Amino acid sequence: MASIRELKKEIDNQIFGVISDCMLFMSRHPDHDENELNAIVQEAYQLRNNLIYRIYHFDNKEDARAVKNHFKEIKSDLSNGVDQLCMKLSSLSSKKKKK
Repeated sequence: MASIRELKKEIDNQIFGVISDCMLFMSRHPDHDENELNAIVQEAYQLRNNLIYRIYHFDNKEDARAVKNHFKEIKSDLSNGVDQLCMKLSSLSSKKKKK
């Protein structure tokens, strides 16, 4: 398992990458509804805060297998969450192309 420090950096890098993509989309399409993009950004922040919280708050710290599974689950949730956020941003982009 990687260190907690590296996991936190990975979470921040991926979440802030999504937020950066949202800001870039917003700057390229100023006529687009900002509320939809702000909702994606807020969801990204909530995902980040939830994952960081879960890093430090878990039961069964004595069981090595439980700890390993806990951190695997966090990484999996990060990956799935970022994928969902990217799909939402992509749907906004494709919706913009259709208009």
